[in-house]
Amino acid sequence: MLYLDTSALLPYYRQEAHSPAIQRLLLRGDRPVLISDLTRLEFASALSRWVRMHEVEERHAQRLSRAFDDDIKANRYTLCRNTLEHTDLARQWLLARNTSLRTLDALHLACAATEEAILVTLDGALHAAAIGLGIKVHDL
Repeated sequence: MLYLDTSALLPYYRQEAHSPAIQRLLLRGDRPVLISDLTRLEFASALSRWVRMHEVEERHAQRLSRAFDDDIKANRYTLCRNTLEHTDLARQWLLARNTSLRTLDALHLACAATEEAILVTLDGALHAAAIGLGIKVHDL
């Protein structure tokens, strides 16, 4: 199973440098794709930021939001509900101070780790932390 953090999911919906690689990965459909509640929240935040920064028009942001919601309803993704177990694991890693993890990245990693999923991220720091914690990472 693959776990996509938000940095890896966004290029599927908006054309970016890594869009072709992400699209190939998701359209292959040979592995289930896991996202979390946090991914849904960060997706909404990104849309809001893009509109505020005039990178995307409101109408386009609404279409992207609907497309993402439709993909969730169509079971393109398996949704990992954030739990106390995830929060506790993320907290444990943060308290160990062995990585440069930040709060939300630690929560993404905890979801991937507890589900024994392979992390897909475009965030270099998160990628390095995952490797340091023994979490499998899919290189694009």
